[in-house]
Amino acid sequence: MSGKDLQRHDGDRLEAMTRTATPGSRGASAWARALSRTATIAANPERTLPQIIEELADASGNAPALLSDGESFSYRTLASRAARYSRWALEQGIAQGDVVGLLMPNRPEYMAIWLGITRVGGVVALINTNLTGQSLASAVNTAAPAHLIVAAGLVERVKLAEHQLADTPTIWVHGDGDDRFPRIDRIVDRLPGDALRDHERRRVTIDERALYIYTSGTTGASKAAIVTHARILQWSHWFAGLMNTCPDDRMYDCLPMYHSVGGVLATGALLVAGGSVVIRETFSARQFWHDVVRWDCTLFQYIGELCRYLLQTGAHQDDTRHRIRLCCGNGLRPDIWEGFKERFRIPQILEFYASTEGNVSLVNVDGEPGSVGRVPPFLGYRFAAALVKYDADENLPVRDARGFCVRCAPQEAGEAIGRLVEQPERVGTRFEGYTNQAASDTRIVRDAFEPGDAWVRTGDLLRQDERGYFYFVDRVGDTFRWKGENVATSEVADAICAFPGIKDATVYGVAIPGSDGRAGMAAVVTDAHVDLPALRSHLIDRLPDYARPVFLRLRRDLPVTTTFKHTKQSLAHEGCNPGATSDPLYFDDPDRGQFLPVDKALYDRIRRGALAQRRRDREPHDQPA
Repeated sequence: MSGKDLQRHDGDRLEAMTRTATPGSRGASAWARALSRTATIAANPERTLPQIIEELADASGNAPALLSDGESFSYRTLASRAARYSRWALEQGIAQGDVVGLLMPNRPEYMAIWLGITRVGGVVALINTNLTGQSLASAVNTAAPAHLIVAAGLVERVKLAEHQLADTPTIWVHGDGDDRFPRIDRIVDRLPGDALRDHERRRVTIDERALYIYTSGTTGASKAAIVTHARILQWSHWFAGLMNTCPDDRMYDCLPMYHSVGGVLATGALLVAGGSVVIRETFSARQFWHDVVRWDCTLFQYIGELCRYLLQTGAHQDDTRHRIRLCCGNGLRPDIWEGFKERFRIPQILEFYASTEGNVSLVNVDGEPGSVGRVPPFLGYRFAAALVKYDADENLPVRDARGFCVRCAPQEAGEAIGRLVEQPERVGTRFEGYTNQAASDTRIVRDAFEPGDAWVRTGDLLRQDERGYFYFVDRVGDTFRWKGENVATSEVADAICAFPGIKDATVYGVAIPGSDGRAGMAAVVTDAHVDLPALRSHLIDRLPDYARPVFLRLRRDLPVTTTFKHTKQSLAHEGCNPGATSDPLYFDDPDRGQFLPVDKALYDRIRRGALAQRRRDREPHDQPA
């Protein structure tokens, strides 16, 4: 189907959906709005999000855009701040396609920075603020930025990792910090904040790169996913339609702005509709509903573990005093879905499945508990995705006797793959890949169902029931999710093996009752008695909190395949159960600050959910989402 035919087909579908919609057909109306709002993206190739913000500044003026306790921007102020950063980029000679790294906690200024730089063709790499040491250096090296903007409070981390950078970028500090580096906030304050003049404007199209957002993928260390202006607009307008956002809406966003959900979707879906976003630096379970009520929010963005933390807090009058009409996010597990909705009186939960770099997207507009959505019949022609059987030992889709992938039966878990469609008009089905072409190529499955076709692996296992609803099952390969973050096991293993006396290590995730995701566990081979306190300090210096192994298993050797690759299935199955092995097992107790032996008593407490409860008692009330 050609681009024009596709647009005509979408138009016919929209007309039919609108004509047949009834007051109770919430799902059909949501799909119709989403299709309508994204239909013109490709037809306006020079209209990017920064330009839309400029238009809204002219139209909405002093209407609130980004709000926080520290600073708040109207649309006019946001456009003005962005223009100053555009001029800073021009002054530095940043050419189209040049990269600027951004390492800064959540705040309205964060978005003003990348809006301004991308407005004149720069690419901004959004760097995880939890990273330290080699992990931080690796993220910077991956993007290879010419400039790095760093919040004053994070400067010391950069200085400690500076010697590991392949090419040292020009470092700019935002806020009171080290005198070694120039203060970018003072510099931009002196630049004009009016709209860019004709001679300052550059032709930037939706097909050009705007952001690098880091993702663990299915194997290996963190990779920088390419996010074009088109993808930013697709996310923003698609979810603006699904959530039916309007100028009166206010989104509560406490998710990291270096992620696509907290930094682009939650913000863009409100801004393109003239609404506003309340930005909090970190998630706090104690303050969540108080903030929602205080800021008079009508929407909030979630990840599953955030919802679980909220359910564990004590009852408070703010739990139901809010005006929330909808919450949007992913990872809300079936075991807490109904309890969360009922306790906090949430009228609608919009659960979705997607990834920063992938081309498979699902949305649960029906409110089916635990599901990530289904494909309505009237949109089947646009859904180019499939579930295929997955070989866990080879980390590849299963092939039949003819060499083709095998589709899953209903209720059978398989890897989701999305077909590569060569139609520029279909922005949502693009695969833009990573900065590393080789890494991008590993995501492509060729000759999947017929000679010459090409599909993109998601790295996720899903299942579909007989009614067509999809459910998330787990990650595949060498990545697991913990504390709302994807953890690349090879990066953790590398950090462990850098410790003296460690001969080998393999890392995997293990399920913990009462917790979402999987806790990190490392099976370690040593050539002598390992100094556990020193190892713990070593890991604290090199890995963010969510990536450090919660459990250790000391072994004489590691199981491998015939090609000497680590095999983790049996280790992961045995988990932290001392009854399943004679190997010494240890638990990283954050309260005592040491690795403790896992005996039957401790294991029984873990099985009863004590570990999850301790996490909630210790940190749920002020921890990053």
